Amino acid sequence: MGKCEDLEVYKISFETACLIHEHSKSFPRFEQYLLADQIRRSSRSTCSNVVEAYRKRRYPKHFLSKLSDADGENAETSLWLDFAKRFGYLDEKVHRELKEKCQSIGKLLNYMMRNHEKFK
Repeated sequence: MGKCEDLEVYKISFETACLIHEHSKSFPRFEQYLLADQIRRSSRSTCSNVVEAYRKRRYPKHFLSKLSDADGENAETSLWLDFAKRFGYLDEKVHRELKEKCQSIGKLLNYMMRNHEKFK
């Protein structure tokens, strides 16, 4: 197996976390320690859980647990994106692009969980 950074799920989750960071800078000041902080944390946690899972891939239960954590953080990120759009902090186009990235991450994570033996 190659490096974690070679995984498509890592690439997309890292890129998504970086994009969310950039877009959340424009949230109102009072949201910087509320919504912006939450969405940044969950998007980064998605990526960091992928890294942790990959390092533990030879232990199937631990690998699956960390992938499940990544999937949960990704779902949380998707929810925060909906709040940001609803409150007018993200326009429709940006929201749609980020949600599509979250959906792609979720599909890749689910593939990895269903086929975990391929990642040993």
